[in-house]
Amino acid sequence: MKSQKGFSLIELLIVVVIIGIIAAIAIPNLLAARRSANEGSAVSASRTLHGAQMAYASTYGNGNYSGAATGTGTPSITALTHLGTPGLIDSVLASGTKAGYVFTGGSIVASASAPAQFMFTAIPATTTGVTQTGSRRFGIATPGVLMADTTLTAYATVAAVQAGTPLAN
Repeated sequence: MKSQKGFSLIELLIVVVIIGIIAAIAIPNLLAARRSANEGSAVSASRTLHGAQMAYASTYGNGNYSGAATGTGTPSITALTHLGTPGLIDSVLASGTKAGYVFTGGSIVASASAPAQFMFTAIPATTTGVTQTGSRRFGIATPGVLMADTTLTAYATVAAVQAGTPLAN
């Protein structure tokens, strides 16, 4: 009789249990790292949008910001497409979605009594569950101070962004 070599069923089950324990520890950390990376990308994109908006006003906007055709300051995708057309931002950001965040922007046309203003807001595309793409919203307005909090809805107006909580970084 030949002696058979190999693993017993018990040994294989022990290996499977060990792999399961390692996965249970690693997966939440990987998901948290992905959310953190998405938030970092949203912060960077918000700063890029601020710089692009300043360039737009001085180059194309004659003192007004992109998306100022309506002048209401209501967030929409229009401000992003206006910045994407001359190449001030990349086409991915101009589409309004980047790295798990949805971006919108709005502006207010200059008047005799007030200068032009703008704002951008970034909210996670998915706000709950395992596929959550972020845990904070971000906003930036004309002064350039980045705001952040855990309210996962878009900032509604320029004034709302300016009244937000500055990002502590």
